[in-house]
Amino acid sequence: MRSRVTMVFAVVAVLLGGVLLVPTAYARLSNGDSSGGGGGAASVAAPSPTPPPPPTLAAGPVSVSFKGEFFSWALLERETGKISGSPNMTATSSTESMIKAWIVADYLRQLGDKEPTEALKKASVLAIRDSNDAAANKVYAAAGGSYKTPANGQPGPVIQRAIKICGLTDTKRGNVPKYEGWWSFTRMSPRDAARLGDCIASGKAAGPKWTEWVLSEMSKVRGTTANKDQKADSGGGRWGIIDGLPKSITAQGPVSMKNGWTRLYYDGNWHVNCLAVTDKWSLAVMMRYPIRSSLDYGAQACASVATQLVTPQPGAALKVPQPAEAL
Repeated sequence: MRSRVTMVFAVVAVLLGGVLLVPTAYARLSNGDSSGGGGGAASVAAPSPTPPPPPTLAAGPVSVSFKGEFFSWALLERETGKISGSPNMTATSSTESMIKAWIVADYLRQLGDKEPTEALKKASVLAIRDSNDAAANKVYAAAGGSYKTPANGQPGPVIQRAIKICGLTDTKRGNVPKYEGWWSFTRMSPRDAARLGDCIASGKAAGPKWTEWVLSEMSKVRGTTANKDQKADSGGGRWGIIDGLPKSITAQGPVSMKNGWTRLYYDGNWHVNCLAVTDKWSLAVMMRYPIRSSLDYGAQACASVATQLVTPQPGAALKVPQPAEAL
């Protein structure tokens, strides 16, 4: 009898101990975090969506409906140095006023820490902001430029320095008789033009003292394609790539630019070039098309290239990480 009572007490003790042990062990295994309502499995909260990187320009397909003799573009992604573009991005066309940004940078770099005269500083401003030819000629001369055709078939010293300092590989002197030594007839590819923009933004072109000044002036280019803004030796040049950029990009910081455009009656074409650069990319678009079309035609082509290279494209679906499976 006593042995039976003893056994009953032992069994009860074991059962009671088990009741106390199981919840304690479960709490340890689950770190005290159990889902209520019958002891279901613990769940893990879904991770927060990763914020997308800010929009930029990046390599991608471009399709522009263009009727003309020449159309080409190139994009340099400045963080990696990667250059992408149209299949003919190494082909050349005349730079026109696009090269004025280099002319000013080359002159100022040679000054080092010195200040230019007030007249030449004003000329530098007008050459970039208003694409003023007379002002650019003054700066070009001060930089050591000459309109004489080099006897060795090479470009003049100002352009030769651009080739050396900026690592240009396709740039050559002009090939139009009588105008070969002129800066505006320098032949450059979109690939080299994109490199030139990067060279200016990186500080190689203008040097440590003047780089920010040049970029600032390039961000203040003014005037439209309207006839009222186009003069005999200057013209409004704030159009093209800048018009193809969404606010999500322009709000990130200034866009520095320098376009070049001329109606050249010797070949019956507009020569239109667009160059824009930021801290992330440098984009160049170059073309030749019949004079019967307007300057707006070229400006819109430049804008279209920029718009198509925006990454991610506006309205692109954001990929949200899926929640982890319940443990």
